Amino acid sequence: MEEDLMRAQVYGLLSVLLRSPPDTTVLNVVKAMEGDETPFGQAVAELSRLAQETSPDDITDEFTRLFYGHGAGGELHPYASFYLTGYIYDKPLSNLREDLSRLGLARAEGISEPEDNISFLLNTMHDLITDVHGQAMDVAGQKDFFDQHIGSWAVRFFEDLEGAENAVFYRPVGTIGQLLMAIENKAFTLAA
Repeated sequence: MEEDLMRAQVYGLLSVLLRSPPDTTVLNVVKAMEGDETPFGQAVAELSRLAQETSPDDITDEFTRLFYGHGAGGELHPYASFYLTGYIYDKPLSNLREDLSRLGLARAEGISEPEDNISFLLNTMHDLITDVHGQAMDVAGQKDFFDQHIGSWAVRFFEDLEGAENAVFYRPVGTIGQLLMAIENKAFTLAA
């Protein structure tokens, strides 16, 4: 369905932008995006404008300040465990790993970030929607994964990202993330 493709594309875009500073290919895609008069469209247009006006080096520096910091850690901790318990590598990560194992999914080799990183979780939703791994996931299964691992904390993360002191390019990423979470919550409620 067209709606599922659009959902997957937004999850995929957010995942890529939150995994690492965007490379030239990703920035070119973002620069070409067009918005509309809706709040979502306005946030997309703002992100596109910022991609056109901000140097890749400045975006990389912003990403570092937001998520890694310069010596003392970043401004934000994009992990479910942190948002739900105040600690990294806590019970939410353990629960996620159990569910991923049940689904036959795992993080790629060479990735050191814990799986409850927002980028990994958004990418997993993208994959569950598009059936990338050959694992058919109906809407009820998507809702369950979303409710268990994303819906309980991601809105707060995206609010924090939108309001972060160091966010400029990433401010509309926070807005888009909040809007996606609201759309998904409403859609999953209606589908139930």
